[in-house]
Amino acid sequence: MRNNQESPEVNEEEELYEHYSFTANKGQKPLRVDKFLSNFIENSSRSKIQKAADAGNIFVNGEKVKSNHKVKPNDEVKVVLAFPPRTNEILAEDIPLDIVYEDDQVVVVNKAPGMVVHPGHGNYSGTLVNALKYHFDNLPNLNAELDRPGLVHRIDKDTSGLLVVAKTEFAMNHLAKQFFDRSTQRLYQAVVWGDVEEDQGRIEGNIARHVSNRLQMAVFPDGSQGKHAVTHYKVLERLGYVSVVECKLETGRTHQIRVHMKHIGHTLFNDERYGGDKILKGTSFTKYKQFVDNCFAICPRQALHAKTLGFEHPTTGEMMHFECPIPDDITALLEKWRVYANATREE
Repeated sequence: MRNNQESPEVNEEEELYEHYSFTANKGQKPLRVDKFLSNFIENSSRSKIQKAADAGNIFVNGEKVKSNHKVKPNDEVKVVLAFPPRTNEILAEDIPLDIVYEDDQVVVVNKAPGMVVHPGHGNYSGTLVNALKYHFDNLPNLNAELDRPGLVHRIDKDTSGLLVVAKTEFAMNHLAKQFFDRSTQRLYQAVVWGDVEEDQGRIEGNIARHVSNRLQMAVFPDGSQGKHAVTHYKVLERLGYVSVVECKLETGRTHQIRVHMKHIGHTLFNDERYGGDKILKGTSFTKYKQFVDNCFAICPRQALHAKTLGFEHPTTGEMMHFECPIPDDITALLEKWRVYANATREE
């Protein structure tokens, strides 16, 4: 499927709109156009897409269609979605930061789950970048075209843990090279579905956008698409229907741990985007289902935490190493699974 996101337009009332254009694959099965579009447009609900259809803003092969119109192979689908007026400037916001370390060159932050790292469609405020602009003056930008002060790497919205932020242009360039050279040290801890067979292993496979769901990434082990990606994992604890694993990144691709672990059959626990918010292991009898639902409520996000971060200090050359504890939601989740696993073993 081809995706062409066109530039936003401004009308006389200065309302902003976002235009999308998609071409359905040759193998596309008939699918309602609102569901088809919701699979490809991030941070846009089906209700918003349905409103666009009601307003006559969805076109298939040049014709206006209703939200229940079925998309077929090779159809050209276009949609115009309104989004709130905003300026290009990213505003400073007084948002508390958990600062693990700071000097005149770098800041290490423990990002809370649920916080988006930088503004984008659907998330124009409340991000880590908004907070950084409030707490620090004149942070450098790695890319002049993107206002992402201080950032040299990022982690997903619902992933918690450590990020390093550059305070000077020298530090930014130095750190960026380390990430490019893969000389940084990053360890994550995750809870995944299933009893991982091997105690440790290496997952290698190119990562690119999923061919039919553009909100997901997918593994292409034959190298036909995407970028080279390698994840090393080690099992820390086995708790029956779930396992606790440590993941070491050799590369840093979008959703790398999430998509690599799914690729080997062990989707992250409660990872909604990749199907981990359903019972993937164990029978669905009522008592067990209630237990899992309670676990989802305790940890309402993918159970993934960037636990350790290591890098060479830009000016001193010293190897810096930081570790932050597992957050309360994942800790509570693990305690619940430990009780369940022990009770199951005793039966």
